[in-house]
Amino acid sequence: MFANAGNPILSADGNCFSALRVVMESALFTFDNSYVRLPGQFHAVASPVPVQAPSLIRFNHDLARELGLETDATDAALYADLLAGNLLPVGAEPIAQAYAGHQFGHFSPQLGDGRAILLGEIIDNKGERRDVQLKGAGQTPFSRRGDGRAALGPVLREYIVSEAMHALGIPTSRALAAVLTGEPVYRETTLPGAVLTRIAASHIRIGTFQFFAARGDTDSVRLLADHVIERHYPALKDSQNPYLALLDGVAARQAGLVARWMHVGFIHGVMNTDNMTVSGETIDFGPCAFLDEYDPAKVFSSIDQQGRYAYGNQPGIAQWNIARLAETLLPLLGENEEEAIAAANASLVEFGKVFQDAWLDGMRRKIGLFDQADDDLALVQSLLETMHRNEADFTLTFRALCDVAEGGAISGLRANFTDPEDCRQWVDRWQARLGQEKQTPAERAALMKAVNPSIIPRNHRVEEALAAAENGDFSPFEALVEATRTPYADREPDSFYAQAPLLDQRVTRTFCGT
Repeated sequence: MFANAGNPILSADGNCFSALRVVMESALFTFDNSYVRLPGQFHAVASPVPVQAPSLIRFNHDLARELGLETDATDAALYADLLAGNLLPVGAEPIAQAYAGHQFGHFSPQLGDGRAILLGEIIDNKGERRDVQLKGAGQTPFSRRGDGRAALGPVLREYIVSEAMHALGIPTSRALAAVLTGEPVYRETTLPGAVLTRIAASHIRIGTFQFFAARGDTDSVRLLADHVIERHYPALKDSQNPYLALLDGVAARQAGLVARWMHVGFIHGVMNTDNMTVSGETIDFGPCAFLDEYDPAKVFSSIDQQGRYAYGNQPGIAQWNIARLAETLLPLLGENEEEAIAAANASLVEFGKVFQDAWLDGMRRKIGLFDQADDDLALVQSLLETMHRNEADFTLTFRALCDVAEGGAISGLRANFTDPEDCRQWVDRWQARLGQEKQTPAERAALMKAVNPSIIPRNHRVEEALAAAENGDFSPFEALVEATRTPYADREPDSFYAQAPLLDQRVTRTFCGT
């Protein structure tokens, strides 16, 4: 059921009644909103701004089914109006959320949703609460002179990468739909406008806590913490110190999340505190990218001039962000400041341990190890150093290792290295380590193929898809979305979506959607 938020929907003969009858009989979302019930300082009322000529680019029917949504694939025009913001679903209570954040290390006390509007929350088929947000739906009280709109390229990038991350098994926000607005947006050039419908466990960020802490509003920090515990960490309610348990819980989720980013060569690009969720999901896919050749110092983001968010810096930045969360919670962590600081520091130390264990455990699986040995860390680091020296492709190298583990020739692996002898020396050391375990080659290869993707959203393929879409051809976008749905399937390393870029295809810079 929808209420009209813009112009009435007219049929071809100008009669709106048949279309409105469909609208009234359709119930895509059944809302059960909780965040809007928090006090007014947490958000601002912000309705989507209608657009001229919305048209549906893609609707994610698989996700819709997971969410328990009733969908009618035949009514694309209705869905375009709904998901562009021209129609407001009955039960929606649209708001823009307030938050602050450290951006590249510099604190901004007020940011907030400047081009995103939270329609409300639904309960999915698993009984889990999920946010429904329109990104690019127009100005809000937090737009800070921005137009509140999104260009087509960033919308499609987020659709591609967020859905690929889900297929890779990494916690992430999801893309329910992408819609063209029929209106231009003005950045460095004039670009087609679009709206993304984003689904997330929530959009509560470390920066949300910072917003209230910066104002000395401890009551709101406590209220927000209680809301987050109820929503994301209900098992912590009976803890001796639930707020310290919350800090530990967020730290553990973020440590595990970043470890999984590292396992697939993902670079977030803008790990500001307002882009890090307390739910532990990947969110805000602006200038994100994936490694081609392995380099821990690799940076793609055009706005990261100092390399703050380079691939290898991500674990340390995540820990730094958790320290900022700890600062906001200090009044709740102990009976006095000294006790609170000690508890917070212990949580930060634990973050490092959780990350290291998660990262090394995942790297063991990537090279086919079932058991733990004291020199495994050195073995993994030796491989990464060898890959760096030889400009070896991250994804292709680990996938080729799967074939070698299964008894295949080493030639496919060596092809990724500029010095084949360097590769062979590491393989000899690796195979000696494998000989300490009892698993069969087939069992080992199965383990490795389940964690080493053959396909990622290669940067050059993403850029090709976005360029084609901006010229009206969405077929490369559709094909890339479909290809990345099954990242662990067997594919030839030189197949279209698996192959590394040629030198003239390499992407060296990616750009923020704003």
